[in-house]
Amino acid sequence: MTAALALPQAERTRYTTDLALAALAPASWGTTYVVTTTLLPADRPLLAATLRALPAGLILLAVTRRLPRGEWWWKSIVLGMLNFGAFFPLIFFAAYRLPGGVAATIGSVQPLVVALLSLGVLRVRPARAVLYAALAGTGGVALLTLSSDARLDPLGIGAMLTATSLMATAIVLAKKWGRPESPDGRPESPLVMTGWQLTVGGVALAPFTLAVEGVPATITGENVLGFAYLGLVGTAIAYALWFRGIDRLPATSVSLLGLTNPMIATMAGLLILGQTLTPWQIVGFTIALGALVAGQTFNRTR
Repeated sequence: MTAALALPQAERTRYTTDLALAALAPASWGTTYVVTTTLLPADRPLLAATLRALPAGLILLAVTRRLPRGEWWWKSIVLGMLNFGAFFPLIFFAAYRLPGGVAATIGSVQPLVVALLSLGVLRVRPARAVLYAALAGTGGVALLTLSSDARLDPLGIGAMLTATSLMATAIVLAKKWGRPESPDGRPESPLVMTGWQLTVGGVALAPFTLAVEGVPATITGENVLGFAYLGLVGTAIAYALWFRGIDRLPATSVSLLGLTNPMIATMAGLLILGQTLTPWQIVGFTIALGALVAGQTFNRTR
């Protein structure tokens, strides 16, 4: 009998629920490209990044009415910069210099980076099956998203690799540090920690955005709808679920969920933008999905 079957039914159900909720985060991020291209102002990547982070962070702070205490001030600053303040600008910089397929393929190596960092920071040795799943996932994403005329800009590649490494580092550090305690001694809600980090990242981005891009002359109703969706659904809710998943799941499980991002982005392109898939892209989608399922199944049975 496998370890998975040996687990109590309640524990298996809880694990599956935690996995499904965490997967909603990268799934929502997969809609970012469609929303950006159809609803947001053109050529305003830093504005999009700032308005994704800062309003959502302030709203969560107002709702939760919690501020960091003790060492969680500097930990929140570190995680906020890794997840938002530094990550968002690098992602948008890479998006302007690389085709989406190249960026997605580079981003898909995050599970491998998390596995390496987990070995050094968490003293957790990743299983070979999980590493194989991560490698297969990268190959599947490459088939799904890369085109023959994809250009390889060195600065864009460097930015994307750095962004991927920053987010991987944030996953491992969040796993190592866990959650802070509330004044009544219970672990803080993921919404509280999300609010802290979003606010840190947004405050860091705001002056940079004003200096580089300034404020647009007009904002349409479609722009407001796009910013609201990205800020509330794609950021506040998504990252709260993401941080909840980091707290409850193995680090490699969470990072493998990132494969959901390019798959959902592809599906959104099919359904909303009328794009089509080649046979090789269908093969890539199947490989990436199989790697995701296989990796999570193995993690659950450990």
